[in-house]
Amino acid sequence: MPRRGTIHAAVSNADGWFTAACLEIAVVTQGRTFDETLENLRDAIALHLEEETPEQLGLSRPISLSITFEQDLG
Repeated sequence: MPRRGTIHAAVSNADGWFTAACLEIAVVTQGRTFDETLENLRDAIALHLEEETPEQLGLSRPISLSITFEQDLG
């Protein structure tokens, strides 16, 4: 499997909370604002990477974060 240096996360907003979930690693977090959620996401990813190295997760350095915001149009 080729190594990638990007972690992708999807952020959504429901019931007054923003939720962020990473696609490549098992990280999910939330916050009351978009900015709080991004800060929590960065912290959660850093904690996750303390347990496993990027190489163990199939990621290459340097690590970047790509955010997609999902909004319900209905």
